[in-house]
Parts: sequence; C-alpha cells; structure tokens
Amino acid sequence: MLNITYLSHSGFLAETKKCYLLFDYYKGTIPSLSEGKPLYVFASHSHKDHFNPNIFELEKMHPQTTYLLSSDISVEEKENRIFIKPEEEKALDGIMIKTLLSTDLGVAFDVEVDGKKLFHAGDLHWWHWIGEPEEENEQMKQAFFSQMDKIKRNHYDAAFLVLDPRQEEAFDWGFDYFLNHIDTDYAFPMHFWKDYSVVDRYRFSEKGKKFKDKVMDICREGQQF
Repeated sequence: MLNITYLSHSGFLAETKKCYLLFDYYKGTIPSLSEGKPLYVFASHSHKDHFNPNIFELEKMHPQTTYLLSSDISVEEKENRIFIKPEEEKALDGIMIKTLLSTDLGVAFDVEVDGKKLFHAGDLHWWHWIGEPEEENEQMKQAFFSQMDKIKRNHYDAAFLVLDPRQEEAFDWGFDYFLNHIDTDYAFPMHFWKDYSVVDRYRFSEKGKKFKDKVMDICREGQQF
C-alpha cells in the first residue's frame, strides 16, 4: 500500500500500511489522518518554501507525531524532534532514513518503510542557471552528479523530484538525469511554482516521452495518487 497526496510546491503526504510520511510541507490542505497511524514529518531545509513552523501544530491534533528536521533548521529541541545532517543514517521505529547533501541547502531524504522505498530530493537538483558563470554551473553539475552516484544502484517506488520552470531550457535536466540513471517506478514533479504546464512539457518532450507513464501528471493541489 502506498497512497500519495500532492499538497503544494514540494509538499507531499505519503501513506503506507503502518504510517504517514509528510514531506516539506509549507502550505496546502493536509487530509484527515487516522489516529491509529504514527505521523513522521520531514523538512529538508529551512527555506520558507520547504519549512513552515506551523508543522509543530500537528502534534496537538495527531498525538503520534515525530519530526525529522535538517540540521540547518533552528528550532527548540524536543524529544520528538530529530535533527539529521547530510550523509547520515537513522533507524527509527522500523523506518530506515538516509540523507544526501543538497546542492542548495540541507538534505535529500531516502526513506524505506513497509517494504517501500521513497526519495524526496528537497533542493538537491542540477541547478543550472542561464547567464550565470559557466564555472559555477559546472560546479553545480558535478556536485549533483556526485550525489546521484551514491544512489545509482537503488530502486525507488516513488521519487519526488525538482522540475523548475525558472531554469528555462535547463528546467528538466536534473529530473531527466535522475530517471535515466536511477530505477524509479513513479516520479512526482515538484518545485514548479504552480506552473503545472511544465509537467506535460517534460512528459511529451522527445526525451521525456519514454517516461510518460511513470511521471505523475500533477495538475492541482490536493491531488491523490
């Protein structure tokens, strides 16, 4: 069992047989949660479009809530708040969590739970900006490739990956690289700033059409898969 709800921007709720996993929530409507299932809330870094302090209100409504927070997030330490650094591993209640070093800030999450493997990139991405110095773009490219090399033998049931229209012609380079090098059943575009058109722009492109059936056609907040 794996149910996915797109919340907004890079925010997703994943439900497995035993638990809920909430990734990078900063806005959107969270579906009602069964009190019998624990909730694990992941925040990949402190940028406002990935981390909203309101997530700490969830524990008032859902008693079994644990937070997995990138170490760059500066909030009060509490028993149910676990801070995690890049390239770190943690085992928690039968969940195996690994992190990668983001090419921007914080971490990306590799999570295994209930026999399912999930990858949430956060802001780990091939950030190529038109007009920026070629040396900087090359450094970013190599940094991205080095992190992808660490997971290239992995298989993921679902991966949440950046598809950012602000990058113009480079909007899909990181997304496409991941799909060509890492075995993934389903890929969920994110970080597209409400420009839903980029999803089909990739899916029906010459290089994207071979992945059309595995790239989820996200077209609205609250969409369920």
